[in-house]
Amino acid sequence: MQTSPTFVLVHGAFANSFSFAPLQAELALLGHRSAAVDLPGHGFGATFPAAYQTPQDLVGLASEPGSIKGVTLADNVARVIEALERAKSNGPTVLVGHSRGGATITAVANARPDLIDRIVYVSAWCPVELDVAGYYAEPEMADVDAGAFASALLGNPGELGLLRVNFRTADPTALTAFRQAFAADLTDDEFRTFLNTFQPDENLDAGTPADRAQAATWGTVPRTYVRLAADASLPPAVQDRMIREADALTPDNPFDVHTLEGSHLRWLVHPKPAAELLAGLAGPTGSANPAGS
Repeated sequence: MQTSPTFVLVHGAFANSFSFAPLQAELALLGHRSAAVDLPGHGFGATFPAAYQTPQDLVGLASEPGSIKGVTLADNVARVIEALERAKSNGPTVLVGHSRGGATITAVANARPDLIDRIVYVSAWCPVELDVAGYYAEPEMADVDAGAFASALLGNPGELGLLRVNFRTADPTALTAFRQAFAADLTDDEFRTFLNTFQPDENLDAGTPADRAQAATWGTVPRTYVRLAADASLPPAVQDRMIREADALTPDNPFDVHTLEGSHLRWLVHPKPAAELLAGLAGPTGSANPAGS
């Protein structure tokens, strides 16, 4: 009997393993194991300064140190490799990344493709021809307002050694920007609930050209891309560009492409369709219908 895989889940920026809880519940009810990884400085390793509580001290919050200072992409990669090594001892693994977590899982597959039976990107960065920062200057990202969160950004990233965003702000301009970028199709309560799972700090290192997908390593792993059709922070146009670039890099091992309706965060709040899609990747052949859906 074939051993069912373990889904190893990697979060995006300002997020943590907690956001995967509804998805993990759905996967468990479908009979599948999963492990959500907290990258260094995330989850219970995060810093929530006293100044972040209510009433907030914005002046103090702008200067308080954070545990994620100095964390690098290499540190993230090491954390995920450690999880994969443990999971691999129990059978196949499916490595799933969301959003900025895509940069991490790409670098993991560059380093240890032997630990991954399938890699899955859910509207996640898969840098091929450019690094993550480079794509922001491309036409596919033209409608994304990179400065939309400026009103909620605190402190000087260069001095703090991290990015700090006040997700507990009451500023309607900032809240509207968050909503439009991440969760335009969620209810007010769903949006605010998810916003309160975010942590204020994120590390500065999203990778370099050396961390782009490598044909000889990353390119040997079977791969799936799950497009999010209404994603405003990582638009379908840039998702499709990365798929094309990856397929051109390794044409004999193209992406298995699927599409889910919804925003950047909807699949985590209403996870049943995503869980069913992922469960399909755990079938007898270890892959979903190559024609996509």
